[in-house]
Parts: sequence; structure tokens; C-alpha cells
Amino acid sequence: MKIGLYFGTFNPVHVGHLVIANYMADYTDLDQVWLVVSPQNPLKEKKGLLPDYHRLALVRTAIEDNVRLQASDIEFKLPIPSYTATTLTYLREKHPNHRFALIMGEDNLRTFHKWQNYDLILDRHKLYVYPRVLTTQEEEEMRKIGTQTNNQLVSHPNVIFCEEAPVMKVSSSFIRRSIKEGKDVRYLLTEPVHSYIEEMHFYK
Repeated sequence: MKIGLYFGTFNPVHVGHLVIANYMADYTDLDQVWLVVSPQNPLKEKKGLLPDYHRLALVRTAIEDNVRLQASDIEFKLPIPSYTATTLTYLREKHPNHRFALIMGEDNLRTFHKWQNYDLILDRHKLYVYPRVLTTQEEEEMRKIGTQTNNQLVSHPNVIFCEEAPVMKVSSSFIRRSIKEGKDVRYLLTEPVHSYIEEMHFYK
């Protein structure tokens, strides 16, 4: 099978994540999409980040009725910090009959040349790139970094632009902040995820 790997903290997983994951599973040649939950770095305290097992449970809850989407805790088993190149090597060894591709927003493509062993990743794996509508804060951060997409990456045969993928200007940080402020976020989450968060009093 051809598996698309969609990495993220998913804190929490929201409809924007699910729209992209489902689009990649349904409108490309990928057989499945695995939502790979990134573990918390024990050396770095990230305020508001739910424990790994809760974020994984939220993803599983969100996609339990879709056989083409899977939640993955593969990076929980690997050394911290997690490098994508290391994860891919582990997955190729563990699943030799699968082919793995990466799913990322075009903002990540702009900094892809800074990833560890990015050239080897690109040589061995396809990158499915979706348009990314940045939040105001993200736009400011990108301006500070001053990154531009490398022309060699844009024209590389293993980089596939999925320009028709529907995207939303919604972020997990916006949802967390809204919950803390007592706002209604039910339409930004699936009903089971919303219920889980409400029952556990997350982000309040």
C-alpha cells in the first residue's frame, strides 16, 4: 500500500486536519493516510499541550468511522527529538511492503531544506503539498524567518502540489484559546472530539 504520513501535534485535531487527510486519501493515489501524532519532548515544556495518549485518543475518536484514515503513535516509540528521516527509516524497516509519502503544507515546504537529511527524504519519498492559509501570527513568523520555497524543490518530480485541496484558516491554538474564553467551538471539531474535550475539561 501507498501510505501518506500526516504529522502533527493535533492539539486538538480539528476539522481542518480531517479535511486535508480525507482529501489526500480520496483524491490522490494514496491508499491510506496515517495521522502521526508527535510526542511531547520531555526536555521542552509546552504549555497547553495535552499528554500524548490524550491527543492520540482524540485523533482515533475523530477518524474511527473512516477506514482509509489511521492514527499512528509510531513516534512515541522513537528517541526524542523525533526526526522525520529517522521515522521514515523505521517505518520502511517495519513495513517493507508499504511505500510512504509525506503530506505537508506549503509553509513546511519553504523550510524543508532545513530538515535533517532532507535530500535523502526527497530522493526516497514523494511529498504531497497542500495550500496553506496562514494565520496572522504565522504570517508574521514567516516574515521574520524570511524563508522562500527553493525552486529546486518546487520543480522536483517527487513534489506533488495538491492545489485543489480545500483549506481552512483555523488552527489548534485558536481553538484552545477559544475554549479557554468560553467560546462555542463545536463546529470546528467533530462531535465525538468535542464531547471528549468537554467531558475531560481540556484547555479550560
